[in-house]
Amino acid sequence: MSTVPRAVTLEARTAPPDKNRPDDLDAPDGSGRPARPSGPTRRRIRRESATAWAFVGPSVLIILGLAIVPVVWSLLLSFRADDLVTPGRWVGLDNYRALAEDPNFHTAVGNTLLYAALFVPLSLVGGLALALALNRRIRLIGFYRTLIFIPFVVSATAQGVLFSFILDPEFGAANSLLHKLGISRQGFLSDPDQALYLLVGISLWSGIGFCVVVYLAALQDVPPELVESARLDGAGRWRVLRHITLPTLTPVSVFLVLWQLIQALQVFDLIYVTTKGGPLGSTTVIVYFVWEQAFRTFTAGYGAAAAYVLALALLIAGAALQVQRRYRARTEGAVR
Repeated sequence: MSTVPRAVTLEARTAPPDKNRPDDLDAPDGSGRPARPSGPTRRRIRRESATAWAFVGPSVLIILGLAIVPVVWSLLLSFRADDLVTPGRWVGLDNYRALAEDPNFHTAVGNTLLYAALFVPLSLVGGLALALALNRRIRLIGFYRTLIFIPFVVSATAQGVLFSFILDPEFGAANSLLHKLGISRQGFLSDPDQALYLLVGISLWSGIGFCVVVYLAALQDVPPELVESARLDGAGRWRVLRHITLPTLTPVSVFLVLWQLIQALQVFDLIYVTTKGGPLGSTTVIVYFVWEQAFRTFTAGYGAAAAYVLALALLIAGAALQVQRRYRARTEGAVR
């Protein structure tokens, strides 16, 4: 015998239909599947869809015109011998085979890898150290944080012009200071042994600010109760940093590694303004090599092939970091 009160049953049977639900979407046959919309409803849905596409259509066209179409076109270009002026011809994989034997491309790859190997870890370590130092409630802390972040918003072109004057071998402020300290003049950006390392230092001057801001935001998510418990148990600052803070910051660190790696592999404007790939090719990186092939020697197909080698390297780096992150997450889940 049913235990549902009679009044409730009658109220449910006589309840008015929901006005927000179209009548033509009900399933009177009791099958549980919605009925097919009627003619007026279908026309209303088509009008709403047309209105939505009218709003998003310009954005879709811009994305197709400025992103997808150039990517496909440059991929096809990498299989052609083309100077963008005269009719080109299909050469298949010849451009990629030539890259494998080109010493200038090997030099550009080596310079790019060295630049990334220095810039990525130094920017993360420096950003974390500054974030830990600025994660305090002291007087003028907002002013200090602003000073650290300002170089990040300065364009690479402006940075290049500024440091070109400072590091000028003849009239720069850096050599004037070294002269007062009794140190001989340095070639700086005109010295093949110093140029690339100085460019890394200039990039760190601006790139650390982004890492500081991200790490400062992530430090707010470190559980304060865990830190307090560790300190009550006698853990010092190093142990708290190693066993609590750093594990909490791992997802953010993975993101920053990928972000800074992409920035390092794509560096161009700073080199173009300061050294233009010199001296003696010591600062020629892959992106500058691509630009040089496409717009200086007019071998656009060859440059496109080099660009896709860089794109493949970026995809491999991103995939490797994602695999490592998922493996770490599965390992931590299994331990728990």
